[in-house]
Amino acid sequence: MRKPLVAAIFALAIAGAGAAPAVAAPVSAKPAASASATSASATPVKADTAAAAPTLKAVNLAGTVALSNCSGSVVRFPNSLDTDPALVLSNGHCLSTGFPEPGEVLVNQASSRTFGLLNSAGTRVATLRASKLAYGTMTDTDISIYQLTSTYATIKNSYGISALTVQNTHPTAGTAITVASGYWKRLYSCNIDGFVYRMKEGDWTWKDSVRYTSACQTIGGTSGSPVIDQATGKVVAVNNTGNEDGERCTENNPCEVDAAGNVTVRQGINYAQETYLIPACFTTGNQLSLSASGCTLPKP
Repeated sequence: MRKPLVAAIFALAIAGAGAAPAVAAPVSAKPAASASATSASATPVKADTAAAAPTLKAVNLAGTVALSNCSGSVVRFPNSLDTDPALVLSNGHCLSTGFPEPGEVLVNQASSRTFGLLNSAGTRVATLRASKLAYGTMTDTDISIYQLTSTYATIKNSYGISALTVQNTHPTAGTAITVASGYWKRLYSCNIDGFVYRMKEGDWTWKDSVRYTSACQTIGGTSGSPVIDQATGKVVAVNNTGNEDGERCTENNPCEVDAAGNVTVRQGINYAQETYLIPACFTTGNQLSLSASGCTLPKP
């Protein structure tokens, strides 16, 4: 799990953060290249198919947030209204109360957690506050969703920042993506390499995870970052882990398990959890309804 681990004073100079994050920024972590350059280096396009390639957009940090221990983003769903209470998306393992146990699902719990809202340049422009933890789990997926005391309209009118929209369809292999970390104020660009039938890390198992190409060398503190489709600007996943040491299925060393039970370890490769299932579980007023038609998120 990509959480901060050890305090490092020199991280200030490397990451440009306002306060010392709890993990050093490795020299291998690079900001995003331009969208066109990233796409060309990660997935070369044949001459006869170049015309069909999507137009890529420059992704920035607007709408991302910094948690005390992770990254996140202010998100909305296709049917959300501007007057709805805004939501923040992060990882289940980023909860301030610790990792949920396998099989544990947290729903509508009081919370006053705060989030540092960033603009496009990565400058902190506001502190947002939660009214509750709407949903949190590390079972089948690794997500947390907080409801805020502010509406989307209030955030937009006060700070000029719009929420990121969560795509409600399954992402596609080969898609050019950017992982936007509010904690580090840093962008990582690569492509979706493929999908993992089951991914195991310690006691937890996640279904249909996103595997990045090797260019996305995410680090501790990037947990909870939105994974943004460069063509649409929509969130298609939430960054959560990577295999650091080449170990098999241990914490910080997830392994891939296929439908036949075969295990693959990819040291240095990083992963995310899909988010397209989430919109179906939120109804009028951005309220969680795990009994809603089409909602397949794990239930308590």
